[in-house]
Amino acid sequence: MKKELKKQQAAPSCDWQTPAARKRTANSSRICRFDDFRWSGVKKERYKPEPGSWHSIARQVLVGNRGESPLFHLRYFEIAPQGFSSYERHEHEHVVICVRGRGEVKIGKRRHAVEGLDMIYIAPNTPHQFLNTEAEPFGFFCIVNAERDRPTLIAGRTQNKKLPG
Repeated sequence: MKKELKKQQAAPSCDWQTPAARKRTANSSRICRFDDFRWSGVKKERYKPEPGSWHSIARQVLVGNRGESPLFHLRYFEIAPQGFSSYERHEHEHVVICVRGRGEVKIGKRRHAVEGLDMIYIAPNTPHQFLNTEAEPFGFFCIVNAERDRPTLIAGRTQNKKLPG
């Protein structure tokens, strides 16, 4: 039997809101023009409101916070050189597609090098983190369920050093 997702009113994880808290506006088709890893009409935001568990990462929510009604959200994250996301786990799954530069993903205790158009599937409750050990930005699309639980941070700090080889 599947666990039910925890639905909480406020979550610091990448703009998550309960369905009731989401403000619906005119749900209409649109085109967001691309220019140098920015999209017209899409605000560049901090990765999460609270500092400490992450460094030098920004996000852009392409689909999911302007009144759309899909069952998913599409976000673009960009990690600056030596930056990293939180090391966390959560009940929801997500799909990541690398589109800029190179980086690493820590899944469980193992780190893997990733690059353009590599796809990463993060299964429910799998500890994970994204890191940029390169000199150029590392960017990726992240697709998640519109309704999702809050992540749980995992204790310990990941050293952001490049994998050997």
